[in-house]
Order: sequence, then structure tokens, then C-alpha cells
Amino acid sequence: MKQKQTIQQYDKELQQCVDIFKNKSKDYGTSWRVLRPISIADQIMIKGLRIRNIQETGTQVIDENIEDEFRGIANYGIIAQIQLVLQEDDEWELSADKAVKLYEEKAREIRSLMLKKNTDYGEAWRKMTQESMVDLILSKLQRIRRIIAQNGKTLVSEGMDANFADIVNYAMFALIKMSEEQIV
Repeated sequence: MKQKQTIQQYDKELQQCVDIFKNKSKDYGTSWRVLRPISIADQIMIKGLRIRNIQETGTQVIDENIEDEFRGIANYGIIAQIQLVLQEDDEWELSADKAVKLYEEKAREIRSLMLKKNTDYGEAWRKMTQESMVDLILSKLQRIRRIIAQNGKTLVSEGMDANFADIVNYAMFALIKMSEEQIV
């Protein structure tokens, strides 16, 4: 029963991310195509550190809520997945249709991974705090930075793609938990 609820909640949050991606693509085109993995990791880090700072201090000055930051983290994570498969010499400006198609393809892959892990881990994320999710996102970013410093090579560990996928899923779980808190 919980798995079905999770799928519905995940899809609802993902749709909001898709809508933001589509609208930003209309505003900015595919300007994100110039970003290298380290730059995307840094964008996610900035958002994660802002959330962590708000969590720790209880104050914020910029009128952008934590939910928006988690959606930004999810979108940058999906953008990272796209960038990892596109060649550096591919054109920087993609058509809106192609960008959305690539985004939705990667989002489906990440959602599929979530379903597999969620089954194996028994929805353990529901017992986690939002603070832990942010810490795990930041930890995954540190791993990505290390992998980049090693020219993409790992001995036995997952690569950048798996870490970016986990980042997306932690952001989605945080959004689900926040939406549940608003209902109560």
C-alpha cells in the first residue's frame, strides 16, 4: 500500500519539477548545456547549503522557499544525468522538444531506480529527517567531486551517474515529506 502511495506522491512532485524545467527552458533555452559535472555539482551544493543554513539558523532572507530549492536540486540532478550522456561536442542549444524528451527519459530512469531501492529498503526514507536528506545530498556531492578529481575513475564504487540519481531521489523524498507535513 505504501509503495503505491509513494509512487503517486513521487509522480506529483516530479510533475512540478518537469513543469519548472519546461518553463525555464522557454526562458533560458538550454543554457545548462555549457555546465560541466563539477559546475552542476556546485549548483546543487549551493542549494543544499542554503537549505542546511536555513535548517540550522531558522532564518532566511531570500523569498525562495526550501521546496523550491529541493526542486532545483532535483532538476540539476536530472540535468547532470543528461550531460553525462551527451557528448561535449554536441550542440549547446537543443530544441525544447529534445531537451524535454531527454529530461523525461532520465527522470523515468531515476524513478525506476527509486522503485527498486524503495522495495529493497522498505521505505526507510520515511523514517529519515529532512536534515539527514540534505546531509546525504551533500555527501553524494563530495563523492562526485572526488570522482571528478580522479578523472571519473572509481575502484569499486558507483560512478557520478548513480550519485546524481540518488541526489534526485533524496530531493524528491524531502518534497514528499514536506507535502505530508503541510497536510497534517
